[in-house]
Amino acid sequence: MSYRVEQVNDSYAFLGEGPHWDTETQNLYFVDIPNSTLLRYDYKENKTYRAKVENEKQTSFIIPVEGEVGKFAVGCSSRVAIVAWDGVAPIAKVERTAYTLQQGDEVCRHKFNDGKADLRGRLFTGTIYGEFSESNPLAELYRFEKGQPMAVIRKGVTLSNGLAWNEKTNKFYYIDSKDCEVTEYDYDLETGAISNPKVVFKNTEHLPDGMTIDTEGNIYIATFTGHTVYKVNPSTQEILLAIKLPAKQITSVAFGGPNLDILYVTSSSYNDEPSPAGYTFKVTGLGAKGFPMRKVRI
Repeated sequence: MSYRVEQVNDSYAFLGEGPHWDTETQNLYFVDIPNSTLLRYDYKENKTYRAKVENEKQTSFIIPVEGEVGKFAVGCSSRVAIVAWDGVAPIAKVERTAYTLQQGDEVCRHKFNDGKADLRGRLFTGTIYGEFSESNPLAELYRFEKGQPMAVIRKGVTLSNGLAWNEKTNKFYYIDSKDCEVTEYDYDLETGAISNPKVVFKNTEHLPDGMTIDTEGNIYIATFTGHTVYKVNPSTQEILLAIKLPAKQITSVAFGGPNLDILYVTSSSYNDEPSPAGYTFKVTGLGAKGFPMRKVRI
């Protein structure tokens, strides 16, 4: 297959992550985790804007809030904050805390990582426990639903990462990076419950990170150590395509563009990786489309 990879204008981030395509505004939102920065790529302007989140140490994901223009759910260490940003100003402000794992004055060692909303606007997000290098299997995957108590979906997680839903088959896909696996679950849309885990992809050579899915049910897996996004058929567990990128540390993927047929790919320049590491790329000519990404209901 002939595909084309291009760099997105002014999209550098030290550790780019969490791409979210907003179909309403035709914007790609993503974050620079350790610099607590939100980025917005405006498709029509072909221009990237960025804002520092005031008084925060890190930002791990960004999802627009349903029904509230200019408001976003943002992972900020051990809490999910509602952040106000007009998409242009250099500073974004936290308005309130939507959810927190902090108990009183206790120091919380859980830090949110990847997060997405399901078809009903429930927020799924998991954590890393302690420092990245510690590899503690004490993190968890959570479900937050408006008006409901927090639910722990999976325990014993080390590095919570990719999330994807197949809207046609009611399947949920999840990556704990340190397992080097993608696990498929049956998904109950009415309750948000997952069941019947099944490993559908394993790659111990390159660390799986973020993930998305196309309308045919194929999953796209970013690899943090491999210059590659793998397109995988989870039913057959076959690698259909290895999409090669000009950066080693590929962090996450999302379909976007007016026809949802552009694959946006974030990357990292961690450990002094050379340019164009850290930039976001767009991949065209894949002959595939994604599902519209959902806003969160909070």
